[in-house]
Amino acid sequence: MKYLRILCLLICWQCVALFAQNNGSLSGFVYDDSNGEALIGVNVYIPELERGSSTNVSGYYIIPKVPAGDYTLICDYLGYRTYTAKITILPGENTAVAVRLSVDLVQGETVEVVADSVRVSRKLYEKEISKIELSAAQISRIPQVAEADLLRSLQTLPGILPVSDYSTALYVRGGTPDQNLYLLDGTDVYNPEHAFGLFSTFNTDAIKHIELSKGGFNASYGGRLSSILDVINLDGNREQFEGKASISLLSAKTTLQMPLGESGAISGSLRRTYFDQTVARAIDEIPDYYFYDGNVKAFWEVNPKNKITASFYGGRDVLDLVFNNEATDQAGFTLDWGNRTGSVRWTRVFNPQLFANFWVTGSRFSSNFDLGETIPVTERNFVSDITVKGNLEYHYSPKWLMKFGFEQKNLHMTYEQTFPGGSVDVDQRQTSVIGYLQNNWRPTPNWDIEGGIRYSYFSSEKDFNDIAPRFSAKYRLTETINLKAASGVFYQYLHRIPQTFASDIWTTSNQYQDQSKATHFILGFQKEVANDYQFEVEGFYKEYMNIYRFNQNFITELQPGRRMPNGDPVYTNTLGLFHSGDGESRGVEMMIRKDVGSVTGWLGYSYSDTEYQFEDINNGENFAPRHDRRSTVNMVANIDIKNAMRAMRGDLQHQDRGRWTLGLNFVYASGQPITTPGSGYLISDGPGAPDVELEYFPGETNAYRLPYYSRLDLSLNYRRQFTTWTMEPYLQVFNIGNRKNVWFVDYDFDNGNSDISTVNMFPILPTVGVNFTF
Repeated sequence: MKYLRILCLLICWQCVALFAQNNGSLSGFVYDDSNGEALIGVNVYIPELERGSSTNVSGYYIIPKVPAGDYTLICDYLGYRTYTAKITILPGENTAVAVRLSVDLVQGETVEVVADSVRVSRKLYEKEISKIELSAAQISRIPQVAEADLLRSLQTLPGILPVSDYSTALYVRGGTPDQNLYLLDGTDVYNPEHAFGLFSTFNTDAIKHIELSKGGFNASYGGRLSSILDVINLDGNREQFEGKASISLLSAKTTLQMPLGESGAISGSLRRTYFDQTVARAIDEIPDYYFYDGNVKAFWEVNPKNKITASFYGGRDVLDLVFNNEATDQAGFTLDWGNRTGSVRWTRVFNPQLFANFWVTGSRFSSNFDLGETIPVTERNFVSDITVKGNLEYHYSPKWLMKFGFEQKNLHMTYEQTFPGGSVDVDQRQTSVIGYLQNNWRPTPNWDIEGGIRYSYFSSEKDFNDIAPRFSAKYRLTETINLKAASGVFYQYLHRIPQTFASDIWTTSNQYQDQSKATHFILGFQKEVANDYQFEVEGFYKEYMNIYRFNQNFITELQPGRRMPNGDPVYTNTLGLFHSGDGESRGVEMMIRKDVGSVTGWLGYSYSDTEYQFEDINNGENFAPRHDRRSTVNMVANIDIKNAMRAMRGDLQHQDRGRWTLGLNFVYASGQPITTPGSGYLISDGPGAPDVELEYFPGETNAYRLPYYSRLDLSLNYRRQFTTWTMEPYLQVFNIGNRKNVWFVDYDFDNGNSDISTVNMFPILPTVGVNFTF
């Protein structure tokens, strides 16, 4: 019987081998024909088999175990001409096809984006739940405060909120900004904002691809509770020199690309604001502030199976504020902060079915604050992150895909502060080791089931070991309707101390603060409407454990770790720095979106309800955080005016070198919660003293709400095509209705009476600029 079983197994194995020999595979990379840039998310399809794939972050695709024979290969991508070719699959061999897609052009001018041959419902089905993809071109068409900005553009999408006009920070489905993981070419970015919320770290001219996951993300991502923003910059033009320059009232920037020999390319960007040299010199009340940032990225194709990419970023904000320019002592403060990142990526095709990316990355953030000689207060924060990681994909069959990977992260965080009577000196070194395994199973063409597990080891003054399961499922109910669901557990070991107008201070889990935890539950419905429209509805529930809120009275609870020779205390740990609590968020998001035609954009609505519970806040009762907004409506529209008018007249053949584009951005949001005074008391130097002050005691935490927020932005662009270059002047008007949206309420005491006033956000802000492409 034993030998019979062995014989049966050998026969089965031989049958499988013979069957496999009758199959081949199809793989390759997809590039932009004009510049050699690898394209992400291209649909690759064999219609005879109704089987396909899409390109990954390196532009690679694989369709395994294709029966031998002759087929048609179709590749299409939004804004590009559909690629069609006849291919032959040979038994037991891989057919490598490198595809180059051409942009739709009319006399050198990019025409309106046209629909491709893959149905909208199929594209929605391939997309992961709660994932949003935007191109740099889509971002550039959204009206902004000063120039196109990635984070401000994301704030126009359902489920993503700002806390005010003065911040580009993202609050995703009730989460806080520190719960978002920001990746730039595979490197973690800490504090990706410049001051006053006008700009973010990411220069849109240098961006190739953006992916944002609002929740339920798979096991390859972790370390944060709410969202993942993955930004990939341009590799560079491998065909010819290319450049773009922009000038506006506030800043100037340029992006240049060029080939490196026959097998590589390089791209670089540089940006600087200059109102410190213009407006600030004329108006004393404007602080002396500027920032600069830049990035360089190089790409080498060693051979068809090996590619090397190196990417570097650096930026710095410098603020010098004087409280009263007419005073003799010139009291004020100086503050500077910035990021540096670098990564080297090795892309390796071990065989057609096994694909991998390996990274060595480095990220550094630092900030320096000095209150001056009048008040001897200084503050220093430093974060260093050195990471080695790898992501691998094994495409076993059309029904089975395995992803697995590892990551080791070495962190060094310091925080130093000096003040009269003491100082803070926290120096922490941490190690994080991560491994994950993810399996994707497609039992039928209408089902896609994904399960994964992520193990995290975090070592600080205390060791943490956590296992985070992940699950998602997709089902094609009809040709036009998809159903989706996802759930998962997420852990976070980084915590922040928020600061107004400036960079946040980071610390980590330790013996005093445990790791934070969140559990996500998401259901989704997607429908293709009238061929070109995407309609999506998602409901979500998030449960938080061990989330942290900065303790404003921390100085009364801190315990000194040592003392200076003069007896002043030195605080060396984070005991008492945070309040610990739990929370939950629930909501529904709806969006209808159109990406093709002369009129594009989206209309979205979100309902969200977030509550926190902290033992030491609001007497332990539930309360809504400051960023909570129950209802939000977003509308973004981009209108190619000439093409829209031609379509109305039926004159679609007329060609013109110039084109006008109108952009609209409307937002309505219900009011944010605030804490109002519950009582007040008078204080004076003594009986009969002439000076009396009124101090307020807060009432119930965030029990009242500000008036609703509403704003309409407008942009008007004119793009003119010349022989070898283009010029695009633009006008942007932020808050064109000059609505006075309330930021906060100020309570004061004047002449024996309470004085209550509101402080508003940005008024109407027009700006002009011009872009050049050559």
